[in-house]
Amino acid sequence: MTTSQEALATFAGGCFWCLEADFRKLPGVLEVLSGYSGGPEKDPAYEQVASGRTGHLESVQVRFNPEKVSYAEVLDWFWRHVDPTDEGGQFVDRGPHYRTAIFTHDEEQRRLAEASRQALEASGRLKGRVVTEIRPFEAFYPAEGYHQGFSQTNPSRYRFYRSNSGRDQFLRSTWAQAGDQGLTPLQHHVTRENGTERPFANEYWDNKAPGIYVDVISGEPLFSSLDKYDSGTGWPSFSRPLEPGNIVTREDASLFPPRTEVRGRAADSHLGHVFPDGPQPTGLRYCMNSAALRFIPAAELEARGYGRYAALFGMEPDSSGK
Repeated sequence: MTTSQEALATFAGGCFWCLEADFRKLPGVLEVLSGYSGGPEKDPAYEQVASGRTGHLESVQVRFNPEKVSYAEVLDWFWRHVDPTDEGGQFVDRGPHYRTAIFTHDEEQRRLAEASRQALEASGRLKGRVVTEIRPFEAFYPAEGYHQGFSQTNPSRYRFYRSNSGRDQFLRSTWAQAGDQGLTPLQHHVTRENGTERPFANEYWDNKAPGIYVDVISGEPLFSSLDKYDSGTGWPSFSRPLEPGNIVTREDASLFPPRTEVRGRAADSHLGHVFPDGPQPTGLRYCMNSAALRFIPAAELEARGYGRYAALFGMEPDSSGK
């Protein structure tokens, strides 16, 4: 069941011990189960799946709070913990039941998964072609009890397996590059490669909650929900910046006619473009990429170090000293 505070995501990424342990580290995740998905066999046993003849893939089902972590962020976490270019398995584990896959639970998940895969492919980060399948979810069968939470119940055996699997070596060489450790594939593509995410399939295009938007890299305040409006373009749009000194503009001649690019001053991050077709009183449309932004809800401004903006939303700064 999916509610405003609970949603499901299902992935295959090789050894489910590892993928389960990795997803447990993602803030906003409520529960992760290891299991089997993708094949016609009902309620298969581990030995059947391990034979490679059931059509099932070792998988994990992730239950998460979409108010704390978006499906787009869950997708990016998945990409950063697998090798999506491997057609024959994952790392030391070989066979069809160790291949990668994203099992989508609805049309919106499918759209976001395809956009995320396309962004990863376009980023140039990987040496090979992305072969991860995107398939409609049909069923998930939890694995036997001794497989659940294996990294916690059998820490020594898990650490020995993982250190010898080649997984962490690949992840470090692929993702741990200076200045980019905290960015997801989509965020890196947008902010560092001047990329553009898909319209109507990004995190904030339809966000109506009160709060501010900050640079995803530097944390500098950029825009306010008070200046956000529906431009009909499918990207978050603002009539003016919250802090004009935190952005810089420059001519972008990559398309004709030339456009005006908007960048974050501190991080030199590509944010989007500004156009002269916005609403009054400015007449401007700051058309931004969600992946270049991080949203800070009004209720969390004080706790997250942006208390000076609380008054914009009729909130008093916290004087408790906590």
